Amino acid sequence: MSYRTVVMYMEIGCFVVCVTGWILVCSTMPTEIWTWSEVDSIVLTTSNYFSNLWKDCISDSTGVSDCKGIPSMLALHWEIHFCRALIIISIILSFFGSILVLVGMKCTKIGGTEIINARVTFAGGMNYLIGGMCSMVAFSYYGNKIRAEFQDPLYKAQKFEIGVGVFIGWAGSTLLVVGGLIYSIFAGREGCQSSPERYPAYQYPDAYTVVPTKTKKSITSSVPSETSGSRKSKNTSGSRGSSISGITDSTRTTATNAYV
Repeated sequence: MSYRTVVMYMEIGCFVVCVTGWILVCSTMPTEIWTWSEVDSIVLTTSNYFSNLWKDCISDSTGVSDCKGIPSMLALHWEIHFCRALIIISIILSFFGSILVLVGMKCTKIGGTEIINARVTFAGGMNYLIGGMCSMVAFSYYGNKIRAEFQDPLYKAQKFEIGVGVFIGWAGSTLLVVGGLIYSIFAGREGCQSSPERYPAYQYPDAYTVVPTKTKKSITSSVPSETSGSRKSKNTSGSRGSSISGITDSTRTTATNAYV
């Protein structure tokens, strides 16, 4: 099995994990039991109080329940707005992460080259990772707030316990973080490599160009011709010297004859 096939199956598995985590985080929005408390008022009836980020509910042992939406947004504490914003950001980022991963995965063949697909997959993985971290912070902060109020002996108001919605949110956030991290590692290793086309070969100046092998052969072939030419010049200079010496000897003999 090749490396590309292994990465392709890994991407499919991470996509299933991330989509499952995204669905779990989305399911916490309509879930009413983020916090719950049980109050025994009368022997025959028991009241259950539960709430989430959007409304407060109450039910009794007879099965009758009633929910009331939060009347004013401006009257809410900043912690509720903080958790709402983080969870909505997480859902939006995970949605766009799913689209980017579908485009960039190796099994879909929608994008262009392998490097471009890897970079698109890396962007989708980062969306999953950031979205999972946002939802994890929101659910953890909300759960820690409930725990602190429950364990505080000076807190005189009604105390609540952590409901099922927070646990579902923790599970979904964990899946998003794990899937996004794996996507970022494998796709980033492949997509963040520098392509060779971006850095062309260095063009040397004309003064530093390398002489080709053919010119070397021509230079070596021209060396004997130069040596032969030097030999010829030496022969001509020698013949010239012998002719000059012959002329001087003849002039000497003629001079001696004329003196006699």
